[in-house]
Amino acid sequence: MTGLVYITGASSGIGQALALQYYRAGWRLALVARRTTELQTWAQAQELSTDRFAIYGADVCDIAAITGAGQACITAQGLPDVVIANAGISVGIDSAILDDIEVMRRVYATNNIGLAATFQPFIAPMLQRRSGALVGIASVAGIRGLPGHAAYCSSKAAVISYCESLRGECRPHGVKVVTIAPGYIDTPLTRENRYSMPFLMQPQDFAERAFQAISEGASLRFIPWQMGVVARILRLLPNALFDRLLAGRPRKHRQGE
Repeated sequence: MTGLVYITGASSGIGQALALQYYRAGWRLALVARRTTELQTWAQAQELSTDRFAIYGADVCDIAAITGAGQACITAQGLPDVVIANAGISVGIDSAILDDIEVMRRVYATNNIGLAATFQPFIAPMLQRRSGALVGIASVAGIRGLPGHAAYCSSKAAVISYCESLRGECRPHGVKVVTIAPGYIDTPLTRENRYSMPFLMQPQDFAERAFQAISEGASLRFIPWQMGVVARILRLLPNALFDRLLAGRPRKHRQGE
């Protein structure tokens, strides 16, 4: 099957790798990013055929802008077959610092409200058509909270729960909701991490597996699978043991660090 895929956060990292994966599989692309010039430069470097992609400028934190981008896509290219809400940010916080509460608000605005606003223009027409897939990019970090990573972990836990709720609403109407939970992927979001990153993947390797999971209509898929095993084990650990294992673990860097 080929069709039209709509991807947010397409200017770098996972979003860019997913765009290239879908393009190589013969799909048309609707690419959304704040940095449209960067995205256009990348598309030209990849020699993407101009009749197979379009770029929409929007910040997912701006509800009017991101829902407007979705409507513009429907008008210009038609209703997508797959919508991937990929745009997200990761930054450490210290809840004892007042300024970091604003950072937390921004993480939620991007990772949660931005995801819901990305889906919004497509839900009703997909339900009416009785086909399509809405894909939320969560994280293995959404399974348990990590020190210094409260904003990101809780936001990705919310992505998992939100997509699960949406899946129950959409499934009777033939629309799939797929949650992808990446482990550590070599992107700008992870390169400054101050701790070990087991099973680190290259973005294109991740994109190949994510493409397969979306094609299969998986409800929740951990990529790579090894991190899924780790996540489930951590979820089952008693709190006291989990706390001891994480004692002394380096914290996620805060904004500006």
